[in-house]
Amino acid sequence: MLPLLPLLILLLSFLAGSAQTVISGKVKDGKGHPIQGASISLKDTYDGATTDSLGAYHFKTTEKGEQVLLATSIGYKLQEQKITISGATLHFEVVLKQEPNELTAVTITAGSFEASDTKRTTVLNSIDIVTTASANADITSAIKTLPGAQQVGESEGLFVRGGTAQETKVFIDGTLVNNFFFSSVPDIAQRGRFSPFIFKGTVFSAGGYSALYGQALSSALILESVDLPDQSSASVGISTVGLNAGFQQLSKKKNSSWGINYSYTNLAAYFAVIKQRPDNFKIPAFHNGEANFRIKTSKTGMLKFYGYFNYNQLGLRRADIDSLELKNAFRLTNFNVYGNLSWKEKIGKKWHLYMGASYSNNTDKIGNELQDQHNDPLNMNLEPYDTKSFQVRTDGELAQLKTVLERRLYGLSAIRFGGEYMYFTDKNKYSNQYVTNGITAADDHFKAAFAEADLYITNDLAAKFGGRFEHSSQLEKTNVVPRISLAYKVGNKAQASLAYGIFYQKPEKDYYLRGYAYNNLLYTKATHYIANYQRVSRDYTLRIEGYYKKYENLIKTYGTSNAGIIDSVGNGGYGDAKGIELFWRDRKTLKNVDYWISYSYLDTKRDYLNYPYAIQPNFAANHTASVVVKKFVTKIKTQFNGSYTFATGRPYYNIRYSNNAGKFQIADQGKTISYNNLSFSVNYLPTIGNTKSKNFIVWVFSVNNVLGSDQVFGYNYSYNGLRKDPILPTARRFYFLGCFLSFGVDRSDDVINSNL
Repeated sequence: MLPLLPLLILLLSFLAGSAQTVISGKVKDGKGHPIQGASISLKDTYDGATTDSLGAYHFKTTEKGEQVLLATSIGYKLQEQKITISGATLHFEVVLKQEPNELTAVTITAGSFEASDTKRTTVLNSIDIVTTASANADITSAIKTLPGAQQVGESEGLFVRGGTAQETKVFIDGTLVNNFFFSSVPDIAQRGRFSPFIFKGTVFSAGGYSALYGQALSSALILESVDLPDQSSASVGISTVGLNAGFQQLSKKKNSSWGINYSYTNLAAYFAVIKQRPDNFKIPAFHNGEANFRIKTSKTGMLKFYGYFNYNQLGLRRADIDSLELKNAFRLTNFNVYGNLSWKEKIGKKWHLYMGASYSNNTDKIGNELQDQHNDPLNMNLEPYDTKSFQVRTDGELAQLKTVLERRLYGLSAIRFGGEYMYFTDKNKYSNQYVTNGITAADDHFKAAFAEADLYITNDLAAKFGGRFEHSSQLEKTNVVPRISLAYKVGNKAQASLAYGIFYQKPEKDYYLRGYAYNNLLYTKATHYIANYQRVSRDYTLRIEGYYKKYENLIKTYGTSNAGIIDSVGNGGYGDAKGIELFWRDRKTLKNVDYWISYSYLDTKRDYLNYPYAIQPNFAANHTASVVVKKFVTKIKTQFNGSYTFATGRPYYNIRYSNNAGKFQIADQGKTISYNNLSFSVNYLPTIGNTKSKNFIVWVFSVNNVLGSDQVFGYNYSYNGLRKDPILPTARRFYFLGCFLSFGVDRSDDVINSNL
């Protein structure tokens, strides 16, 4: 038998081979492109193959009868196909459908800049903000280097795409912030109240923002607070303008934390060295306190609280524009409290719950006093001096509740819906030599319901549909707000987006607090149309965006005298804004250099307030451009930052009411000089790279407007219109020097990663 054994083995092999069936074919995507590396097999067997570079596969099987052919590939849905094996060669073409995922899927970007560690479209993070030379660690100042934002130096807020500062709203953890900026001071822009380091995510939407947010006519700045810290830490800082200290405690189980921070700002020493244009008879001083706690309620849930208070005082004196001898002394005392409680939780496999509550209270005590050359008060019964001495106290509160439910559908597709309730209450107390106790008050119960759906048809095509239903008890009116966005991938890491939406906003509270009847006011309205192209990679970001915005029902003032006494207001205003914007960020071309360039072209006109007809508003420049450059030099552990911003001149007007003509007329107009600002900062990090050090130290030195360029923000006119004074910065340059220490936490990776 031994001589016959090889022959027997050969015979059995032949019989086995003759019982095998050959299965072959190709695997393609929905566009007919071959998919390399796809796995194709028979279900519950070991028979199968992997596709080659042409998407082809080939394997043999001994299985018979009814079988299931499986095809899988990363980024595509599992494909199952029933087949019958009878011994004859089989050929199957398999088409796989894409499974949308966060790494490859198109994203809705029209109108929005994302800045978050979890988003592909990251543009600015907290390190970017504090190292932007012109920003001085102020969130909105850094946002002004992005396209869409205007360079307005005489008033706080974000002026976006032809909109006023009041048309941009700020949200923290989903709820509206009523007083994001420090209280207004005449002709001096104020900073935002909050540090960029308390936020992990930033979305700046210059238009077309989500239906989850409302009551912002032009733009939304959406901020998300940080979660649990990596470890316990303490911090101390000292600078030319103040002191700060903080502590964060992480529990041993790393499932909860609490923290406190305090800062004191006093500009006395700084003003003694750097002379200011106004006479600061009460040096600005600020007390800021913060408290927070964060609790991990489950593996997927987080409860967060953030609380803030501020108390500040200031007083400044300027020459009175209607006299060569008299002065105006302005005083401000402000107290502000803000609290935010939010909870996120995953419910089951597909549901997510968000609940948020916030409360804010703001009190401003404002006084203006007409004074003589010796700074003594004067009371005069002659126009316009009789109304220049006054006292005002304003109190504003906002309480808000918001709930959002989200359900995952398939892939990244989801629906979300919910509602919010806001209670506004405002009170104004005014007195002068004629009025001793002029009190006006207003409140509003504002309710909204909203729904939104993200639909990912493929990795290349996505849509967002949404809408809001809003009701204001103050206006006694309701509106319905539709919004839609589309995005389509047009190449590797590139996509095009479209957005359309209607946005409503209540008239500002000032129109309800002047003692007049405004019973027939409507919501102001803006309709947005946006087209966007974006290409994003790890090293480059390119965005080109065009937009058109139509305004309706803007506030108009009627029958106003030159002294500013308003007889009536209405919604007869209108306007539009259109433009194109460019953003380019490059982290690779120049070694160890990160830079971005932004450009905005704006064409806008509006007829609102006392404008006699539709004209370019005085806060809008036609052309704005910024360049921001950052370089980290490892050898000397130093980062050098520079920024340059240019804007063409803004229009200014002297609009006066003509009793003879019975209407407003432009008595004088022109354009300011172009805006130029070159700023520079240096950050020295002596402990970076030292693994043995338990401390992290940063020295910061910065100069705004290094060249001392002339900057004119507009003009103030005298009562008779014969004199105009330019609105100027309080000083040509701003200098800052500070040292900041962190104990127990090393920010080296943050600094290094922001420069790679």
